[in-house]
Amino acid sequence: MSTILKQPITGPSAWTAKDYSNDESYIHHLSQQDVADINSALNVLNDTGRTYPNFNQEDFPLAQFATKLTRLADELEDGRGFFLLRGLPLAQYTQAQAHAIYYGIGLHLGIPVAQNPRGDILGGVENVGDPNDKQTRVYETNRYLPYHTDPSDVVGLLCLRKAKAGGLSSLVSVAAIYNQLLNHHPEYLGLYYKTYLYAHLGNDLPTLSPLFSYHKGKLSCRYLRQYIELGHDMMQQPLCQVEREALDLFDQIMLQPEMRLDMMLQPGDMQFANNYLVLHSRTSFEDHVAPDQRRKLLRLWLKMSNARELAPEFPGRNGFPLSMGLLQK
Repeated sequence: MSTILKQPITGPSAWTAKDYSNDESYIHHLSQQDVADINSALNVLNDTGRTYPNFNQEDFPLAQFATKLTRLADELEDGRGFFLLRGLPLAQYTQAQAHAIYYGIGLHLGIPVAQNPRGDILGGVENVGDPNDKQTRVYETNRYLPYHTDPSDVVGLLCLRKAKAGGLSSLVSVAAIYNQLLNHHPEYLGLYYKTYLYAHLGNDLPTLSPLFSYHKGKLSCRYLRQYIELGHDMMQQPLCQVEREALDLFDQIMLQPEMRLDMMLQPGDMQFANNYLVLHSRTSFEDHVAPDQRRKLLRLWLKMSNARELAPEFPGRNGFPLSMGLLQK
């Protein structure tokens, strides 16, 4: 069972923006050899006649680059909790090849999982939704996307096109938030370990989960304020005043400018973050008029073989369950 952590978190996962004011060590530039390994894997895939998503890791051999990805997978779990790959020459590839490359890299980090009941593995993040429709997800608009975690061990984003203006990607360390809560507001800690009703965790009905879980030496977080409020509204169990105070305090600390690391993803950038260690967000943006120039990213959710063991009251959420029809394909 989870216990309440009462000591500050130290180590690389407890970072703030100032730690990266003059440090871009989280950016890993693809070398000529890395790109050559990717191109070689594409050739192997072409020779076998396989296409995304109908291939596995062995069908996309990445030679030396695979060793680098193994080290980066360890960085996600036991290091700072995120990294950025930069330098994929997107202009050299077709759309189908870009999908295959991103999926293939994902296969060397973990196991890609479905992002919706249809079984989509690569999700498009673009401004295509109606902002006036309550069913439209925020990532389908150009509005500010609040800090949150996704229902998978790791979330990845591949930038295909930038916006005309805005659209910064932003990350915040869970450990840094926790340390502030522990140091300045310890009276609220217990409220983050109690279970809340979350909507959209891969189930039709809201699912119970705490915000924080400390299990076997590792702190994990699951958070999206709107989904907590929606879950409690759906089940007609409104949050009480002290619960709202606790969530307001969490948001207040999370939104401090000194907490966040902002980065403008360039075409070809691949950002990966551990959903238990890092909250991610995106600023609002102004899009291009032409549809083929509008901001577009591909999202990938991964189940990791090196993922932490989670407490029973904080069950793993790796994507959406597939229908029997999809499973039998």
